[in-house]
Amino acid sequence: MQGGGVGVAGAAISRRQMRFLVGVAVVLLFGAILTALNVYELHRLTKEHWSRDHLPGEPLAEARGAAHYERPVAWVRGNKKGSGYLMHVTNVFHRLGYELSEDGGDWDVLWSHNYPFRELKEKMTKLKPHQRVNHFPGSGFITNKVNLATSGLPFIPRAFRMPQEKEDLLRHAKLHSDLLFVQKSNNHRGIKIEKLDALDLGADGSFVQEFVHNPLLVDGYKFDIGVYTIVTSIQPLRVYIYEGDVLFRFCPVKYHPFDPEVRDKYVVGDDYLPTWKVPSLAKYYKDLGFGMKRSFDAWLKSQDKDSEVVWDAVREAIRNVFYGKEMALVQATSHYPRSTNFFEMMRIDFVIDDQLKVHLMEANMSPNLSSSHFKENRLLYEQVVFNLLSLVGVGRAVHSASLAPSSQEEAEMQAAQKDVMVFPEHCAVSCSLERACDKVECQLCKPCLSSEQQEDLTRAFLEHQRRGMCRRVVPPSIQHHHAHEPANMSGLSPENTLLTEWFRGQCLLDQALCS
Repeated sequence: MQGGGVGVAGAAISRRQMRFLVGVAVVLLFGAILTALNVYELHRLTKEHWSRDHLPGEPLAEARGAAHYERPVAWVRGNKKGSGYLMHVTNVFHRLGYELSEDGGDWDVLWSHNYPFRELKEKMTKLKPHQRVNHFPGSGFITNKVNLATSGLPFIPRAFRMPQEKEDLLRHAKLHSDLLFVQKSNNHRGIKIEKLDALDLGADGSFVQEFVHNPLLVDGYKFDIGVYTIVTSIQPLRVYIYEGDVLFRFCPVKYHPFDPEVRDKYVVGDDYLPTWKVPSLAKYYKDLGFGMKRSFDAWLKSQDKDSEVVWDAVREAIRNVFYGKEMALVQATSHYPRSTNFFEMMRIDFVIDDQLKVHLMEANMSPNLSSSHFKENRLLYEQVVFNLLSLVGVGRAVHSASLAPSSQEEAEMQAAQKDVMVFPEHCAVSCSLERACDKVECQLCKPCLSSEQQEDLTRAFLEHQRRGMCRRVVPPSIQHHHAHEPANMSGLSPENTLLTEWFRGQCLLDQALCS
């Protein structure tokens, strides 16, 4: 009898266990079905996200078809890329989450070492609104050495184009017998101080330029400085400089006793003397951990000299170049559907004389970004590229598979209409009457702004938000205590006048936007 009772109890326990196990299996199966449904829905929403309509005037966030990338795509283009001279550019794109395209078939950003408007002319005229290219049409008006040197712009040592201005040169040399001259060309090779009668004054495509004979010396070495300069807009002009550091390059042989036959005393070549090998700068750079610019500033201060005199002049010189070449750039850009596809980074080189006067020597398109000579330059180059891409919105915080914004909400999240409105009291009182938009002072008020103007001001606002270690030089910075009065804008185009006034309005609302 007892044995039979135990058997019945065991069977009951077994049935209870079975029901428990069945219940667990049902729960697990239900969970698996829910997970599968969630994965499917997430995939569907992702596809919908990249195929739905964009802002008016913006492209669809198109799926990339069979070659679909899950991340935005950069096409880094140049000859002999295997040599590694574009390695730091590709490193930055990788860290920003970009896929790299080898064939240029479907891309968001083109980084071309060569000027692309001849080699890729058809592609450049058919760019989608979201695609970005690292050159502006017509940038050669600034980076062509002959054109810039003979432009007559301030801060540039006087130069004469050969052979057209040969007689002007001879007259100038006769009046200034103490001057020295160098002959240069666009390839920047073979520079040497010579007497005029030893120069080839018939060499087409060359120029003869006054030599800066009294350079500032550090520990006896002559040097030049390279300032990385970024153009984000042509009409209106917006130009920035990277202020995180500056490239300093020293001649490998001390300047004195001066001998024009020893070019290494006065010409900076590829094998220049770096900052960390100049004793007076090395203690700041190596021992204390400063960059090149701050090491130089500290040394200059130790000589009872004010470095801001130099940097203020550098900013003014760069402003003069872009204002002076503005119309040529506008004309070149007008042959393309949208100038907003383009940006440019160049390195502008200066020599400083012993009176702290700066002399603008040249501007370099696609400047050297290879650290093969000096490994220590890696940080400078990668920070320059990173800050550049952040400034122009290529290295942006919104992670997506394309640079094209996916919705109005995404665009407004970053910068909305309210963020670009200025002069609230003025617009409410003085610009609310009929035909108020005829007044210049009302053109920045909402009823008077065109959609194109609002879009451009939004780009300017976003650039300021993303500028990192870059600082605006065009339009120039505004002193907050001067912002209550309009700046002197004589000679500026209507577009530049409006943008300068907008920055003044922003400065009044937020001091951070003054510079």
